[in-house]
Formats: sequence, C-alpha cells, structure tokens
Amino acid sequence: MTNVRSAAAIGAALIATACVSTMLAGPAQASHGGGGRTERASGTCVNGAGTWKLKAKADDGLIAIEFEVDTNRVGQRWHVRITDNGATVRDRVATTVAPSGSFSLHPHTTNRAGTDVIRARATRGDRVCAGVVRF
Repeated sequence: MTNVRSAAAIGAALIATACVSTMLAGPAQASHGGGGRTERASGTCVNGAGTWKLKAKADDGLIAIEFEVDTNRVGQRWHVRITDNGATVRDRVATTVAPSGSFSLHPHTTNRAGTDVIRARATRGDRVCAGVVRF
C-alpha cells in the first residue's frame, strides 16, 4: 500500500511540475517576439519645438518602429517622414492631440540583411524633430 501511495505522490508531483513549467513558459510564447533587441534614441527639437523619441524593436521578423513628438501644444500639424535605409516607411501629416500635445506613429518595416538605418523626421515650418537608430 505504501508503494502505491508513494507512486501516486510522485506522479502528482510530476504533473504539478509540468503544469507550473507550462504556465511560466506561456507568456513568453505569446509575446510575439518579445525579449528581442530594442534600439532607442531621443532628443530635443530644433528651435525649441519640443522633444522626440525614436524606437526600433524586433517583432516577428519585422522591425516595429515608434516615433513620438511631444510639443505640449494640441492641434499642431507636422509633416513626418520615416525611412529605413532610404526607403520610405511612412510619409504623412500628423497632428498633436490632447491631453499631452503629442503624436506617435507606429509603422513596421522589413528587417533587411545587415544594419537597418531608420530615420525619422518631423517638420513644422522652421521647427525640426529628427533622429536616427541603427538596428
């Protein structure tokens, strides 16, 4: 009888261990490329226009780009151009919105062989917010 109880206890312990391992591995598998490399750059805009942030991160074989400009003024229209090795990824007008007076763009691009040079530039008259990351 003791051997049956010992075997049952060992079996239950193995099942519990497998369940815990599966629960711990679950979020990593569902993160779609999480834990990958991220490159960041930030700075101030020319002529006191505000601040900018540029981020590139691996995302399922692509590069997820985030470009944010914060001027603390709502309703400003900016021309924004984002390129990857000279190829246009996004070219459009973005408007700063409440409550922060900022805008943010989130395009994706192909992760090419070698180093990707991602440039983002927002202009509004003589004001320029621009940055570069190498991914």
